[in-house]
Amino acid sequence: MEEKQVILSVEHLMISFSQYVGGWRQRELPVIRDLNIKVREHEVVAVAGSSGSGKSLLAHAVMGLLPANASWKGRITACQGTVSFDGEILNQKKKEQLRGSRMVLVPQSVSYLDPLMKVGEQVRRGQKDRESVMRCRQSMGRYGLGEDTEELYPFELSGGMTRRVLISTAVMEHPRLVIADEPTPGLHISAARRVLSHFREIADQGAGVLLITHDLELALEVADRIVVFYAGTNVEEALAEDFEDEQRLRHPYTKALFRAMPRHGFKAASGPQPYVADMPAGCPYGPRCPDMDEGCLQEISYRSFRGGMVKCRKAGI
Repeated sequence: MEEKQVILSVEHLMISFSQYVGGWRQRELPVIRDLNIKVREHEVVAVAGSSGSGKSLLAHAVMGLLPANASWKGRITACQGTVSFDGEILNQKKKEQLRGSRMVLVPQSVSYLDPLMKVGEQVRRGQKDRESVMRCRQSMGRYGLGEDTEELYPFELSGGMTRRVLISTAVMEHPRLVIADEPTPGLHISAARRVLSHFREIADQGAGVLLITHDLELALEVADRIVVFYAGTNVEEALAEDFEDEQRLRHPYTKALFRAMPRHGFKAASGPQPYVADMPAGCPYGPRCPDMDEGCLQEISYRSFRGGMVKCRKAGI
């Protein structure tokens, strides 16, 4: 079988924030550390993990949307590592050129829609020529949105319709890469499944889809691979079918996510994810791991194991 082309490659990505402590002393907070991920054509790669693990920050880094001031507490001071698209290393200028056409973001917040502009105008991005109107109708019709929807304002849409409008806007230019940042919050389970099925269709037609979600159970219905994030780094990459059996998974945190799914009894792991300023030495999951020993305090490499990837020294031992 011919190997699928890599559309997006992120290697050894590190992002840190500068924070002032006590009004004058400055410190660096590494929020993403040595993060690696690949997305190939015709596939959906789901990034799963708890809130604060760095999932959305990855999307913003790829799209070139990291803010100059992340919050009132600090600003982005370092974004190191390699991000490449179709084999070409991306700098900020190139990201801006590709953004919105060859690579697109379906945002987490529905507030990205202008409340004072009709939906059709937003999907067409203000263009009124006949070709743009026809492409808009084709794109919206693909997701069950009729011509009457073009005349509606965002406040007149249901949650599911709003998500479909955002997807329609994203795929107008036939992108190579679609990044969907938490596209299902607030949706009924049936509507959430429909939304995710649209991303599966986009991948089946040749694009690569990076699906960022906290809902692992739903992601498994459409994803080819799952990349598990924890405390700013990836700890495992597994095929979706590996989640059919806990013994096929590689990292203790991934196994904890498996046991926390409703179908497996919703057994939550004890303890919180560490704050970036209090990151433990070695494996970030170490303080919560029942199998931790002194060797886990050393730097852990991300390595191939049993058809996937894992950042755990005890995997296979």
